[in-house]
Amino acid sequence: MIMKGKKGLIVGLANNKSIAYGIAKACAAQGAEMAFTYLNDALKKRVEPIAKEFGSDYVYELDVSNEEHMSGIAAKIEKDFGKIDFLVHSVAFAPKEALSAPFMKTTKSAFQIAMDISVYSFIDLTNRLESVLSDDASILTLSYLGGPKYIVNYNVMGVAKAALESSVRYMAVELGAKGQRVNAISAGPIKTLAAAGIGDFKQILNWNETNAPLKRNVTIDEVGNSAMYLLSNLSSGVTGEVHYVDAGYNIMGMAAAATNEEGKTVLAWDTRNQ
Repeated sequence: MIMKGKKGLIVGLANNKSIAYGIAKACAAQGAEMAFTYLNDALKKRVEPIAKEFGSDYVYELDVSNEEHMSGIAAKIEKDFGKIDFLVHSVAFAPKEALSAPFMKTTKSAFQIAMDISVYSFIDLTNRLESVLSDDASILTLSYLGGPKYIVNYNVMGVAKAALESSVRYMAVELGAKGQRVNAISAGPIKTLAAAGIGDFKQILNWNETNAPLKRNVTIDEVGNSAMYLLSNLSSGVTGEVHYVDAGYNIMGMAAAATNEEGKTVLAWDTRNQ
């Protein structure tokens, strides 16, 4: 098995619909051992059974905005695992009002929260775990097309994802000297707990399905398989990349055209909703 003997930490898994769950599933299938984190007691009840599903007894409370949690995570990993070979950062948050209001109305407080939780936590967590990351560790975070491109209703999270992707590149250079790799996966829209906070998300799903080259949306299993590749030695020469798993949607520069019942050329989205 590709990841037999590999140990890793999955941060941000919420339930079995999460992208992080798809990643854990793919890694476990290839022999990896994993530890998991949960944000609070409500999520602990969901995460512990998932950890058991993957044969793990290692579940830690970790709120990335909590200094006590962050300062203690490395010691817990070292006690239970010694060193780890990979880290998955699946953490993002912005206040609800910052996703529903126009971007130009984003408050300073909401902007800072989005950047702190969604971006700085990736840098900070990697630093905190420096002593327990193996010399050839693979570090992975999750992005979305709303970073480099405009996506309706994504607002401040788009700016945060843009900063996250830039951080991947800067981190890849600095950690590359150690032999460690840093990458991101930009998944297509998937019905997850996090996606529930995005307005008109169903329309985003329909639009992606209609206009992606593969004419469908992706699954957490497909994202998980790509993540497993980036976390394994199969991708030993890959770092600083943003890998798209979105049925090809990111390559599109213009929506597909179709003809409606009146013979008029319209966007495929228009025919879908008639």
